[in-house]
Amino acid sequence: MGEVLVLVEDVDGVVKKVTAELLTLARRLGDPAAVWVGPGISDEAVAALGEYGAGTVYVAGDAELTKHPVAPKAEVLAQLVADKAPAAVLIASTAEGKEVAGRLAVRTGSGVVTDAIDVAEDLTATQSVFGGSTVVHSKVTTGTPIITIRGNSVAPDPAPATPARVDVAVSLSDAATKATVTGHTVAAKGGRPDLTEAAIVVSGGRGVGGAEGFAVIEALADSLGAAVGASRAATDAGWYPHQYQVGQTGKTVSPQLYIANGISGAIQHRAGMQTSKTIVVVNKDPEAPIFELADYGVVGDLFTVVPQLTEEIKNRG
Repeated sequence: MGEVLVLVEDVDGVVKKVTAELLTLARRLGDPAAVWVGPGISDEAVAALGEYGAGTVYVAGDAELTKHPVAPKAEVLAQLVADKAPAAVLIASTAEGKEVAGRLAVRTGSGVVTDAIDVAEDLTATQSVFGGSTVVHSKVTTGTPIITIRGNSVAPDPAPATPARVDVAVSLSDAATKATVTGHTVAAKGGRPDLTEAAIVVSGGRGVGGAEGFAVIEALADSLGAAVGASRAATDAGWYPHQYQVGQTGKTVSPQLYIANGISGAIQHRAGMQTSKTIVVVNKDPEAPIFELADYGVVGDLFTVVPQLTEEIKNRG
């Protein structure tokens, strides 16, 4: 089996969960090799990559690579594709990841599949489209398969290895340096965990009635140490920021516990949370489609049920 390159996603030098998912998937397809672009990789980060099976960690550590958006990552991967002839390249299906994949496909003359939720041993990718109502199987037939994977589609499974670090030098093309990063603004973060990596997610939908209704959702989330999510109806109405949308066109989550409050369960939303381990539903409509997914359901007004639940959790804490 050949190498399968995995582009590392990190936050301030800490490897993100989605990278562990990609490495887990890569082990099915070949020999996982992580690709780190930019300075700042630590021994702990290398060890974290090895924990999920990376036998090699390619490090393009030149600070110049982080001074320009997107293009340098594509050029690093293009050089590795040319030098190593990998079996495939896996990239997280973020906005940036999909742009990197597209640029890489053009540079290497390869086919690309985006938003896959699984990849078989023969490199056939599975995609869930039209709000989860249709499953598509597709396969790259030209060049090196480049596949972006939706977060939380694969359960990360440790397979400890001792990775070899290989430093990579890349000379950027003129095209890759035409845009320059002139500054960074750190997004304000609260005390809640990241939505896509949280073990518990508490979401609100149309049933919260307005932006002020999310106060009870946030109170329950905070009592559980959970992340807050929202349905598309709630975010489109401006009741909650779009970055917290759970669904086919938002974030895909797969927590240990998902609590859906006032969410009817349109197929678009279900596609983003249906792999949650335990699903609890609070909805006053007993015919709401989301009850079909529920492990536990409460038929009732969320403004009565949720505060009682929050209080009980606090009393037991």
